[in-house]
Amino acid sequence: MMSPRSLSILVCSVLGLVLAIPSNTCIVMGNLDIIRKKGKLSPSDVIFLGKGIVNILLQCVLSLQAMLFVLCLEVCYVTEVRGLLNTSIYFLMYYNFWLTFWLSAHYCTSITNLSYGFFIWIKRIVSNFLSPLLFLTALGTFPVSFLQFWTLNEESLQNNTETSVIRFHISLPYFVPLTFLGCILPFSLSLLCLVLTFSFLLRHVWRVKNNDSGSTRPNLQAHVTALRTIFFLLLIFTFFCMSQVLLFLAKSTQLTELLPVVSWNLQLLSPSVEAAVIFQASNKLRRIILRRFWTRSRRNTET
Repeated sequence: MMSPRSLSILVCSVLGLVLAIPSNTCIVMGNLDIIRKKGKLSPSDVIFLGKGIVNILLQCVLSLQAMLFVLCLEVCYVTEVRGLLNTSIYFLMYYNFWLTFWLSAHYCTSITNLSYGFFIWIKRIVSNFLSPLLFLTALGTFPVSFLQFWTLNEESLQNNTETSVIRFHISLPYFVPLTFLGCILPFSLSLLCLVLTFSFLLRHVWRVKNNDSGSTRPNLQAHVTALRTIFFLLLIFTFFCMSQVLLFLAKSTQLTELLPVVSWNLQLLSPSVEAAVIFQASNKLRRIILRRFWTRSRRNTET
């Protein structure tokens, strides 16, 4: 009989597929519809398109790994299978982190108009060379994710009941720089963009509030939406990293069976939550999806 832990992971893997695949597919199809009508995408829409594709692939790999973990655990410990799945997850995860940074950098440089040379350079390349930049980011992320898998060393131990227990140990000289490049660096840069954007908006609101010229106050709704989007993406970023830490602790220390359940569930639901964040950030996507559903519902009622 299936344990509650295994049942929870299996349910979340199926639920993740049901929620993440349609929602992220809508994001991809919506942006393709914008390309078909307008011929090009804004930098934020390009990143949303990339995130939609990455989240679809990430959800498929995560759900496959979770189902194998529950239904056929022995397959998960086959080196080739474990290497393929973990490398794919690391690649998609790290690439998604860097997409979050490029989106944060785009919002920051568009809103703050900072005069520092570094931010002017970031704004120029994001505006003019975003697609090649995202491709180069993917090329740079792949070797980091491939090497990251080999930093975990597997060890098989015999306990008192003569059953085999598998534990994983980290090779710190390789793990620390690879984790820095794939996770810590994009998170730190995204957090810097969040702080700069928030501080700029606070100063701007303070100036407008204390302006005695009687001019009308500008609409800051788009800026607030951008700030909220960066915050929520970083929050998902944090929870995903925490789930990875919990999963490693569960594998290496065997502390409790609750840790892998929490870890799996956080990871399996993250692509769906990120799709919801993207929808709240893009009015164009919401209008396209609502128009499609409205047209389809009208056709169904007419027939």
